[in-house]
Amino acid sequence: MDFSIPDELQALRDSYGSFLEREVRPVEDRWRPQLELGEWTDDMQADGVAIRKRSAQEGFYACYLPEDVGGQGVSTLGTTLLVEDTGRSGMQFAMAAMGPPNPAAPSPVLLDAQPHVRDRYLPPLVAGEETMCFALTEPEAGSDAQAIRTRAEQRGDTWVLNGTKHYITAADDASLALVFAVNDADKRAHGGITAFIVPRDQYRVVRQQLTVAGTHPYELVFDDAEVPADHVVGEVGFGFYTAMTFLNAGRAYIGANCLGMAQFCLDVAVEHAQSRTVFGKPLARNQGVSFPLADTKVEIEAGRWLTYNLAWKVDQGDAPMLESSIVKLYDTEMAFRAADRAMQVLGGMGLMREAPIERVWRYVRMLRIVEGASEVQRLVISRSLGL
Repeated sequence: MDFSIPDELQALRDSYGSFLEREVRPVEDRWRPQLELGEWTDDMQADGVAIRKRSAQEGFYACYLPEDVGGQGVSTLGTTLLVEDTGRSGMQFAMAAMGPPNPAAPSPVLLDAQPHVRDRYLPPLVAGEETMCFALTEPEAGSDAQAIRTRAEQRGDTWVLNGTKHYITAADDASLALVFAVNDADKRAHGGITAFIVPRDQYRVVRQQLTVAGTHPYELVFDDAEVPADHVVGEVGFGFYTAMTFLNAGRAYIGANCLGMAQFCLDVAVEHAQSRTVFGKPLARNQGVSFPLADTKVEIEAGRWLTYNLAWKVDQGDAPMLESSIVKLYDTEMAFRAADRAMQVLGGMGLMREAPIERVWRYVRMLRIVEGASEVQRLVISRSLGL
C-alpha cells in the first residue's frame, strides 16, 4: 500500500496554499476587528463574493466538477486535501474560496439534470457568480429524511410543489434550490421522492433561523411552486438515489473540514502552551496540558487516514457507505474534542471572541448534528455489524 500523496496533488495543494496567503489573508487581516466581534457587514459579504469568484477563476472553487462543465476534474482525494487546508488556515474568509462542503457551491447532483438544463444553471454556479441551496430537511423530517411532506404533483408539463423546508443553509442568496419532494406517498424513498431544480422566484425565504454556529440557515415555503418537467434531476421518484450517488464524497469533504479545523485548534493550543508561563514555568511543562494535546494529535492522525481512505475508495469507483458513516461520526466528534481541549488549554482566553477557538468550537458542535447526526451514523455502523 502506498500512503504517499501523489506529486500532482501536492503541487495543487501548494498552489492553493499560495492562493490563500495571497488573496485571502489580506482580506482576513483587514476585517479582523469585525470578525472578532462576530460582525458580518455588506462590505465583508462583497469581499467574500470577490474571493469566491477569484478562486473560481484560478480553478479551485469548483475543482471537483468535470472539465466539461467548467470544473478541473480534480479527484475526491485531491479535493479532500484542499478542503482540509481550508480548515487548517483558520481564516473565515477561506471558506469562500473552496466549494465543498458548503451547500451554496454547485452540487454534483446537478450533473444528473438534463443536459440543456444543466448547461443553463451550472456555468454561473461554477464561476462563483451565483449560489444554490440544498433543500431536504423539514420541520417533521430531520434525521428521518424520507419522512418529508413537501408534495410534488404533476400537471401536464409542470410539477407543482407545496410544503415547507427549514434549516436550509445559504438560502438567502441562492439563485436556485435543489428540492426533494414526495410524488408518491406510498413508495416514498423507494421510488416516490423526486429531486427538482427550483428557481428562486418560485419559493419564499420566510425567516432566518439563528444557531450557535456562525452560519444561520433559513426556512423556505413552496406555495404552488411551478417547476418545468425538464427540471427533474435524475429519474422521477428516485431523488434519494440520485443524492446518495454523491453522498460518500460529501462525507469525505466534511471529514476533511473537521481535520483541518482540529489541526488549527491543536496548532493554536501548542503555541499558547509553549509561550504562556504559569507558576514560573511554561504551561507546556504540565502534563495536564501536554497529554490532552498529545491525545488530540493521535486522534487527528487516525481521522486523517480514515478520511483519505474514504476519498481514495470513492475515486476507485467504490460505494463505501460504511466508511462514509465512520468518517462522519469519527471526524466530527474528534474535531469537537480537539476544539474543547484547546479551549481548556487557553483558559479564559479560549472563551473570548477575539481568540479563534470558541468560533471553531461552536461550528464543530453543529457538525455533530447536521448532515446526519452522530446517532444516525452509529445506527448505520451497528447495522453493518448485524446488530
